[in-house]
Amino acid sequence: MPHKHSIARRHHIGKMKFKVANWQEYEAGLRRRGSLTLWITPEALSGWVGPLRKTRGGQPLYSDLVIETTLMLGMVFGLRLRQSEGLLSSVLGMMGLDLPVPDHTTLSRRARTWKPSARSNDRQSVASGPIHVLIDSTGLKIYGAGQWLEEKHRTKSRRGWRKLHLAVDADSGEILAHCLTDRETGDASQLEPLLDQIDDEISQFTADGAYDGTPTYDAVLRHSKGARVVIPPRSNAVERPNAQASCQRDDHVASIQADGRLKWQVGTGYGKRALVETAMGRYKGVIGPRMRARSFLAQQIEVAIGVAILNRMLACGRPNSVRCRASAGATK
Repeated sequence: MPHKHSIARRHHIGKMKFKVANWQEYEAGLRRRGSLTLWITPEALSGWVGPLRKTRGGQPLYSDLVIETTLMLGMVFGLRLRQSEGLLSSVLGMMGLDLPVPDHTTLSRRARTWKPSARSNDRQSVASGPIHVLIDSTGLKIYGAGQWLEEKHRTKSRRGWRKLHLAVDADSGEILAHCLTDRETGDASQLEPLLDQIDDEISQFTADGAYDGTPTYDAVLRHSKGARVVIPPRSNAVERPNAQASCQRDDHVASIQADGRLKWQVGTGYGKRALVETAMGRYKGVIGPRMRARSFLAQQIEVAIGVAILNRMLACGRPNSVRCRASAGATK
């Protein structure tokens, strides 16, 4: 980014260093992420039995909160449905609780109709004012053979992937909204569904060049009238004085033409967009880069549970990174 035009002199440029100011609290939060009490909560134990059904049909034995707890437990520890069933049975046995455990077939069936509970919908942190929203998308692999099979045997494989669209709070790192689509869906087309999931006022909206265009500016300003939209325009973009909705885009174009793209990035704070890529890296590192479910509906629910897991882990402890002062020998 800022150093790409001075690659021949990069070894002379000192690397920025950061330290975690709240290391004790953050370390305790990291340990708590592996605690079973974080996922098997008293609320789940008290609401274990499903609510009575007032229509025709059999009565549900397990509540949606139990299904959510079991699926979360399996995704956190990287277990399949059968192993998740066994882990939950052993935990309840050690706790001395005589509660039925949903088997793997029940989990597979109920996962397709699971709805987020109030515990999953509630945000872990409440914004004190307008928020800075970052949006981007990434790819998640789905079931099927790899690309090497096509190259080696000249056959058509079932390999594919989905697109995961995320909206992240730049200050807290929390995932505010998500959407799962097929790989052919454009990034800008999912802006409206993401904004519909955000109730807070937006102070700044930052995205990459894939979202550049008047529809993006119009959608953000309809959600929050006074929002500042920071999207890098295309290299051949020109000002449009007659376009009322894209006046911010014209300011970006004029600023880049006058001062250059790198100075525009520093002035607008565009570098914070890297935080949404960090969130996507957290998802692939904790949940995994490959989806387990095979049907599209089950994949959407899998992503929703994965997002709830990441937000709960983030609520356990957030690092407060402070930039260290450059040493005397950093610029030799």
